[in-house]
Amino acid sequence: MAIGTILLLTYTNTRGVKEGKIIQTTFTSIKLLSLFGLIVLGFVLVKESFWSANWENGWEALKVPDNAVGEVAKESWLPIGGSVLIGAIAASMVGSIFSSDAWNNVTFIAGEIKNPQRNIGLSLFLGTLIVSTIYIAANLMYLHVLPLQEIAYPSGDRVAVAASENIFGTSGSIVIAVMIMISTFGCNNGLILAGARVYYTMAKDGLFFRSAGHLNKNAVPGWALWAQAVVASLLCLSGSYNNLLTMISFVVVIFYGLTIAGIFILRKKRPDLPRPYKAFGYPVLPIIYIIMGSVFCIFLAIAEPLYTLWGLGIVLLGIPLYFIAVSGKKEQ
Repeated sequence: MAIGTILLLTYTNTRGVKEGKIIQTTFTSIKLLSLFGLIVLGFVLVKESFWSANWENGWEALKVPDNAVGEVAKESWLPIGGSVLIGAIAASMVGSIFSSDAWNNVTFIAGEIKNPQRNIGLSLFLGTLIVSTIYIAANLMYLHVLPLQEIAYPSGDRVAVAASENIFGTSGSIVIAVMIMISTFGCNNGLILAGARVYYTMAKDGLFFRSAGHLNKNAVPGWALWAQAVVASLLCLSGSYNNLLTMISFVVVIFYGLTIAGIFILRKKRPDLPRPYKAFGYPVLPIIYIIMGSVFCIFLAIAEPLYTLWGLGIVLLGIPLYFIAVSGKKEQ
């Protein structure tokens, strides 16, 4: 089903930007309304609030004893700190980083945006603000709806499912299943639409296969879209979702850090370049981001070495491929 969805959305996007935009707008709107509805109903409809109990130890870092399984009394949890705590935070952030990823994908389609100097910055700001507000509100709702043990051990390993069942009863799991399908469909479409533009731009710069730099009769990079679909389909067959999540989150943060480091390098090497977009809080905020991203990657690699190292290996394979592409470009 995952591969079928990828192929369907790829085909739709090869028919033009308009078709992809309609799907994206529709499903994003439904997802936002659903999430807002779940948050509001969670605070209004739930019969028992666990808010005060959950905040009794809200600023303490605790772990379940090593010999404990299933339901554990809160009094038996043990405090943790130091590098163990940082590693635990890094591992737990994998899902949240992936959930809020794609905030920057609007930059991939900059060439197809009207008035990009205004609209790209506005899109990044509003998109990040809306997503951050929704996810923070959702987590506050979970603290209101669920006891600590159910947050730690939710049914089906999904906190949203446990919360929805507390709000809506037995039909809650169906509500969340529908929301997940809507969210996944819209997310896939956005990633498919934006991702192919990266390969297209790389090809135009002589850093990728030439075919990826061609537009089809609908003025979209058709070859790049289908190549992306093939790779994504292979990844669907490669392992479990959580393992892929760890690998991708690790790699994504590495590239964010490298991108932001590029701000300092370009300002040093190319001070003459026109800069239509301002780096807010420069140099303090970019430095803070690089440090935090580096800490995340290091401790995630320690906590989850297998799939982070697979991700790092795939990235490092790009280095010789880059030099091969550059040498071919010079020969031309």
